Amino acid sequence: MLVLAGWQAGGVTVEHFDEWYSAMSAYPDARDALVHAHPGLPTEIRSTSLLGMPGLLEVRDLLQLSAQDVLVDLACGRGGYGLWLARESDARVLGVDFSAVAIDLACQNVARFGLTAAQANFRVGTLVATGLPDGTADALVCIDAIQFADDIVGAAAEFVRVVRPGGRVVLTCWEAIDRGDRRVPQRMRRVDLAAQLTAGGLVEIRVVDRPTWLEVEHRIWSEAAALDPGDDPALQDLKTEAEQVLPTLGAMRRVLASAVAPARPGSQ
Repeated sequence: MLVLAGWQAGGVTVEHFDEWYSAMSAYPDARDALVHAHPGLPTEIRSTSLLGMPGLLEVRDLLQLSAQDVLVDLACGRGGYGLWLARESDARVLGVDFSAVAIDLACQNVARFGLTAAQANFRVGTLVATGLPDGTADALVCIDAIQFADDIVGAAAEFVRVVRPGGRVVLTCWEAIDRGDRRVPQRMRRVDLAAQLTAGGLVEIRVVDRPTWLEVEHRIWSEAAALDPGDDPALQDLKTEAEQVLPTLGAMRRVLASAVAPARPGSQ
């Protein structure tokens, strides 16, 4: 099964992710407690990523959201990061994910953040085809998911289309230290955010290493690999992925990328 961080090299399918989110929905408590114990996230976020609170605060500061801004949370999963960012800034969030199961769970999470349907909407779409009108967003965030795009440059071009000129784009992901290192699955070896965001048309691109995030993830994966999952399918998935991920972590760098949507051709 294709699970949390996308380390497997196989194709990404809606069916895989629908099944994964369904398992988390049916057996949420133990998996969520383990994943949240180390990153220090509020429990309502219910993250399907490993981005912790220090990283989320950096993302918030880079997005520079103001009240009533529209934030697109792309590959939003259960919606927790985007909902938290909207609540913190009094912005509105539009979450997009290709899993209808994830979108349903995100809609259920809105009330956990004290938000209304006017402040938080979720829809099915993909990294390269969000279905949103041009210039919808004042800012866009994509947490630990850009590797799932079959065409990362195409995804970056979609960011440019969806975000108004001058709007901020922030991504987190992993990159291979050596893109020829076959310990790292091919899907991750092809991530080169500086080059791909540039080719997609974004400007003012900055990609920085965050090794302390990787240290936290190593602790989570080590604990997950050692657990007895019993008959909990969400924990079984987590343990399986931990066993796949741990041998690759030393060959990865954890990155935070920020960029700006450029002015439209012909604009003043």
